[in-house]
Amino acid sequence: MFPYNPKGQKIKTDAGVLCARAFLAHFQVAALLATVASATGIHAAITCSATLVTTVTTNITNPSVPRNITAMAGGTAGDIKAVQVLITGTDFNDKVITESLPAFTVDTAGIVTGSKAFKTITSISIPAMDGAGATVAIGFGEKLGLPFKLANNTVLKTYFDSVLEATAPTVTVSPTAIESNTVDLNSALNSKVVDVYLIVGY
Repeated sequence: MFPYNPKGQKIKTDAGVLCARAFLAHFQVAALLATVASATGIHAAITCSATLVTTVTTNITNPSVPRNITAMAGGTAGDIKAVQVLITGTDFNDKVITESLPAFTVDTAGIVTGSKAFKTITSISIPAMDGAGATVAIGFGEKLGLPFKLANNTVLKTYFDSVLEATAPTVTVSPTAIESNTVDLNSALNSKVVDVYLIVGY
């Protein structure tokens, strides 16, 4: 069976005005792919430089599905600088995208969280730190990428492990950038199936 294309479908109203037809979509992430968020899931701790930008393009593990990216500063706290890690990779459609993650807190170990959903990671760029004792690990967070460009939050219900979530998820949308359409369930992901029901209209 060929997939149905919802784009361009119109409904005639009683007033003679044409409206875009909307469809109920069911997006599912299999249990095997909806894994626990991991602060080191993309790359283990990378030793930083006090003078040079550290760029990593090898030993990168991609997330199982498009998800947001995190960076965890560690090592010698006094060597951590308020820098922003630059992530380069691809989106749901294999288009190249980048994101500058939020800045670390100076002299403080901790995690910063990105907002875009990356399908793959091709490069990690870490600006020079205040000392060579700082490290940065790259992981993935709780936000799952949605395969639609949405102008509005049209998510109706989410199910976690086949149970309706009582609290609505946090949804971000963009009508132009697919990587900026994400859903963050109230429940923490832990290799249980995720079902998202939403309205799609063009």
